[in-house]
Amino acid sequence: MPRIAFVAAGTQKGGTTALATYLLEHPEIALSTVKEPHFFDTDEHFGGEAVDYAPYHALYAPRPGQHLLGDRTPIYMYWMEAPRRIAAYNPAMKWVLLLRDPVARAYSQWNMEVKQGRETLPFDEAVRIERARCAAAGPLQHRRWSYVDRGRYSVQLRRIAEHFPPSQVLVLKSEAFHAEPASALVKIASFLGVGPFPRTAKRDVFVLPYDAPITEAARKFVHAELAADIGEVERMLGWDCSDWRS
Repeated sequence: MPRIAFVAAGTQKGGTTALATYLLEHPEIALSTVKEPHFFDTDEHFGGEAVDYAPYHALYAPRPGQHLLGDRTPIYMYWMEAPRRIAAYNPAMKWVLLLRDPVARAYSQWNMEVKQGRETLPFDEAVRIERARCAAAGPLQHRRWSYVDRGRYSVQLRRIAEHFPPSQVLVLKSEAFHAEPASALVKIASFLGVGPFPRTAKRDVFVLPYDAPITEAARKFVHAELAADIGEVERMLGWDCSDWRS
């Protein structure tokens, strides 16, 4: 079984599901038979002296011609231990990351949790008590209520950079990917070392309707929490994120 060669690792609600639909159509790429393997963010896999990767590899069934294996689990970008664990598994792993306006991303995550019955608080309240709420739940990170914290992209990018060189990390803006997927997919194909994607037309995937728009008070609060991080992302990636501030 060849090693998994790349991860489409976030951000959550940043377009990873849409990206996966293109990856699934590529004749050289095999994704896992389950939507998200969640191997490297499952602490139970790493409690012993040696890690058993057999259950991970069992999630793959590549067909002839599919020589590049990929893992689409958005939380790998956010989960603190994931980059270190992935580096131990495959130091040559490549990362494909889509970063979305963190305020819009936070509201989209909250909307998904509400629609799936896992969140009962209004967004305005959930983001204001997020730190206390997550701390009370136990771990330093929370899979469900991390609306603001998941938007601290610079922290997550630095954590990945501790284990992987820039040549193995491709970071794209979600907004650009959705607006012009063909251009983004050319970059992704070149980065992964595969041929062109067979279909590159724009598509919308897993779009959940909102019952109401984000309130201006909540938008300002989340933006204030993440304004410094947005500036750091601009510095790190050489991006213009003025659209995230508007």
